[in-house]
Amino acid sequence: MGNRIGIDVGGTNVKIALVNDKGSIIYSNSIPTRAEMGYEYTINNMKEAIHTLLQETNSKPKDIEGMGFGFPGQIDCQKGIVRLAPNIPGWVDVPIAEIMEKEFGIKTRVDNDVRCAALGELNFGAGKGCENLICITVGTGIGSGLIVNGKLVRGASNAAGEIGHIKLDMTGGPLCGCGDRGCLEAFASGPSIVAMAEEYIKGGKSTKYRELANPDITPYIVSEAAKQGDPVAKRIFTIVGEYIGIGLASVVNLLNPEKIIIGGGVAAAGDILMNPIKETLVKRAMPISGSTVQVVPAQLGNTAGVIGASLLIKS
Repeated sequence: MGNRIGIDVGGTNVKIALVNDKGSIIYSNSIPTRAEMGYEYTINNMKEAIHTLLQETNSKPKDIEGMGFGFPGQIDCQKGIVRLAPNIPGWVDVPIAEIMEKEFGIKTRVDNDVRCAALGELNFGAGKGCENLICITVGTGIGSGLIVNGKLVRGASNAAGEIGHIKLDMTGGPLCGCGDRGCLEAFASGPSIVAMAEEYIKGGKSTKYRELANPDITPYIVSEAAKQGDPVAKRIFTIVGEYIGIGLASVVNLLNPEKIIIGGGVAAAGDILMNPIKETLVKRAMPISGSTVQVVPAQLGNTAGVIGASLLIKS
């Protein structure tokens, strides 16, 4: 198997890498997305960066086995089209695979960014050796990639894995970005951590994260306060972990995975988040499924997306 190119497209930056058949990154670069300039601007910058990658690594298109793109949004994987990328304005029905194949003559595949991360972790990270796993990212939202019987699950319309929209409240709950109420994402993502932290301050609680804020409160600030022993910050992460654990209990009961791999910006909090997730899973999942599953942190970090995207050509 030859070298492959993986591209992880985010709202702020685009990561580009040349990956070998052992999952090692030979060359990497990052460019600004500049979504406000329109999708054509971003595409032209990506083309230029890929040309630079080929030059810097003395590679020719015929030397590259395939190229993969991971996008945060709704993807038509069969046709290689970005249907909608909500956090990157202007990316609506963009035939990115066709555009790149025409430019480089390299076979190109496209998928959701969290599914790419799941592929990366399955092959070269925390999921090595697993046949059934769930890879979730907890950040601005909550997404997941599902591996069942060793295969990536995409669903009938390439929309499988929307774990952030499992309902936790049937009578209302906070408003979610999807337009519904009571979703896991509305209870337990980065913005909900900030909202809880601000509520505690309004309620007159004296907190360490208020001192650390510079000037704004962020999930990272709250996690740092928790690590320094602040009881309010610790309570916030306990609540968030319990919500995620309850949501995951439903998925564990349904899919009976060997592992749940947790990554994303909020997950960098470590044990203050992982421990309540694990404890809640033990309490809330069915005993046989709950006792089988391991909850572990992601291993590949920021490289999971590009490594996974490079594997799309064989998935």
